Amino acid sequence: MFERAVSLDEVHAVLADGETIEEYVDVMTYLSRLVLGWVDGRPLHVVAADNEGDDEIIVVTAYEPDPAAWDEDFLRRK
Repeated sequence: MFERAVSLDEVHAVLADGETIEEYVDVMTYLSRLVLGWVDGRPLHVVAADNEGDDEIIVVTAYEPDPAAWDEDFLRRK
């Protein structure tokens, strides 16, 4: 995420206020989700895994979605 110029504060904001747009049940060890959030008008996707046993959220990746791969709201893949 740092290579993509996404700060930890931005990730926190997306996880706190964003919308889960996809869930991944069988992909990782933990239930994972793709969250869309907007920070200062910038769309951001955060993939997070929920480790409920240890009450933690593991950030897998964070990035600004590619407009060529997503619809205009960045909610659905093209």
